[in-house]
Amino acid sequence: MEIKKKLLDIVRDKIRFKHYSLSTEKTYIYWIKHYIFFHDKKHPVEMGKIEIEQYLTNLAIKNKVSPTTQNQAFSAILFLYKEVLGIDLSNENIQALRAQERKHIPVVLTKKEVMKVIENITGIYQLVVTLMYGCGLRMSEVLSLRVKDIDMGFDKIYVWDSKSLKDRTVPLPLKLKQRLEVQIEAVNELHKRDLENGYGSVYMPFALEKKYPKSKSETKWQYLFPMTKVSKDPRSQVIRRHHIHPKTLGRNIKIASQKANVYKRVTSHIFRHSYATHLLQAGIDLRSIQELLGHKSVETTMIYTHVVSEMNKAKLISPLDF
Repeated sequence: MEIKKKLLDIVRDKIRFKHYSLSTEKTYIYWIKHYIFFHDKKHPVEMGKIEIEQYLTNLAIKNKVSPTTQNQAFSAILFLYKEVLGIDLSNENIQALRAQERKHIPVVLTKKEVMKVIENITGIYQLVVTLMYGCGLRMSEVLSLRVKDIDMGFDKIYVWDSKSLKDRTVPLPLKLKQRLEVQIEAVNELHKRDLENGYGSVYMPFALEKKYPKSKSETKWQYLFPMTKVSKDPRSQVIRRHHIHPKTLGRNIKIASQKANVYKRVTSHIFRHSYATHLLQAGIDLRSIQELLGHKSVETTMIYTHVVSEMNKAKLISPLDF
């Protein structure tokens, strides 16, 4: 058991060295530990293609996990072998029974529904959600925005190191410009108070913190949407102010959709889907939408053409109404 504990510590160090998020760290550690315990605590070095296939197949058949969950487990195991153990499995052609994947057409809101939900959100969360819809941002992207990422001069927003690992810019919604200016000023005042109270530092990616050690205490690096209280960083144990918690934002979105009597399943991502669909309906070309969303492949963006197609079908009428 001591070997397993040491191995997981090495995995954790490697994940942090590669600057993966805390959520990815927790997910990878969970699945690697689950994989080891599934094979009676056998060391991964003593296992390979056959054991991985057995494990992934068991997840699909017995545990009935979703394709996304199975892929998460597989990614964690590949990370363990390649990055920690130095074993490349890319040529092993691992053939596990894959969890059945359904092709879902994204649920989108009409413009009226979007506005109804936004009108029922209170406080800073309203600005966050409006910005998500207005720029097509993922929840992680909007919450990770720093003061410096809002370019008032050129009316654009910088989105750094997003899910696709492809930095991009998106147009800053002019209707939000004044509200964002007020928010930046509020962050500035909050940061001044933090500095007076002996805090004021913010999380910085490891490489940047070493290169620019004073940046963590500068206003421009502070999160655009900070938490109301300082908290202890789970990795460094430093007490500082992080951004709004995703669960809190998600809870506010759910409550707002209920108040707005919108009966679709409203999540943070539905605003990104709605953004892309509404742009397509407005005649914006698919390639431009792909760049705005930060998709690696245009095929990913093409799902929204199916959404619009389904909407057009809704205009057809039943023979009973002829």
